[in-house]
Amino acid sequence: MIRYILFPAFLAVISTPVFAQPVDLAKTMRDAQSQMDLLLLNTIRYRNTDNTPYGPRTIENGKLKLIPKRDWTSGFFPGEAWYLYEYSRNRKKRNIAVNLTGGLETEKYNAGTHDMGFKIYCSFGNGYRLTGDTGFRTVILQSARTLSKRFNAKAGVIRSWDHNRDKWDYPVIIDNMLNLELLFAATKISGDSSFYRIAVTHARTTMMHHFRPDNSCYHVVDYDTLTGDVRKKTTHQGYSNESAWSRGQAWAVYGYTMCYRFTKDTAFLAQAERSAAYMLDHKNMPADGVPYWDYDAPGIPDEERDASAAAVLASALYELASYSKTRDYPARADMILRSLTNHYRYKKGEGLGFILQHSTGSKPAKSEVDVPLIYADYYYLEALLRSKSLTKYTSTSWK
Repeated sequence: MIRYILFPAFLAVISTPVFAQPVDLAKTMRDAQSQMDLLLLNTIRYRNTDNTPYGPRTIENGKLKLIPKRDWTSGFFPGEAWYLYEYSRNRKKRNIAVNLTGGLETEKYNAGTHDMGFKIYCSFGNGYRLTGDTGFRTVILQSARTLSKRFNAKAGVIRSWDHNRDKWDYPVIIDNMLNLELLFAATKISGDSSFYRIAVTHARTTMMHHFRPDNSCYHVVDYDTLTGDVRKKTTHQGYSNESAWSRGQAWAVYGYTMCYRFTKDTAFLAQAERSAAYMLDHKNMPADGVPYWDYDAPGIPDEERDASAAAVLASALYELASYSKTRDYPARADMILRSLTNHYRYKKGEGLGFILQHSTGSKPAKSEVDVPLIYADYYYLEALLRSKSLTKYTSTSWK
């Protein structure tokens, strides 16, 4: 039996400004809950015939694609359940979130991936934030210890991929910035500053090497672990090595905004602002605020969009607005959220239960192009909650 306790004092939250609602939140969340119910039913149905029966990732050849626990996207399905519980405060919804989250617990020992934040913080982290359950806390701390094993002090970064060793020696991707939230949270709930130091070092090293003079970022930076020097810079999921893959740019905005939340280091805030400006002011940013899959894709305006990049960006902008008043971040986030809600959602009962259409996973690999993606739905729900300030930001006071 899971025991719930009061949320610890050192994880107290602070309020953020309540912005004007960009969409009918009540109706949109009802629709999202209906889709989640359908997705859950389809997941159970597909599990009976699939050999990787953890959770949904996308639609492939008209069928629900399920993934194993080790997949980097496995934490988003329980994360969605937590967000829907956060909005409804319905005990039945909480039980669903608890059950989905518990299925991932064994991943706390998986040292073969850098995606512990995506998997564990989106699931167990949200669960702990909303319930204070000490069992969730234990999983977060073990996962942080596991992730820390991938840190190389000489290079100053956490290794991302273990695959394609013929291409890279020690690759670090911009996506990895979001996994730092797990480490920051681990210090916050344990007092062990080693996690914090690793996260800050990784963020500073990434800021030094991932960004171009125009404030766009590379996807992959490869390091020499003997010298700490950069070996090469590439863009694996974008159009070319020197192009700006849109979801990578969104990860940068989100990641450095989150780093500022935990550290109050103004260098991180400035990087978040620069990355946001690159996306929002780019000549190839569509009028509806939903980026093409790459800002430099050669076929614009006939290239595919990436709703997942838009959802990540909108969520990040709502948080950034609580720290920075340099520009109209809430208005831009509202506009993106309206676009996603009015033009990129499935109708109720369609899409096997996914919420958003028209995301792009990796066009160069011809993988998951113009499809729903589970992480697009997760960050869309987060953006919806942040638009009403239901999801608060953790207050920190590290010296």
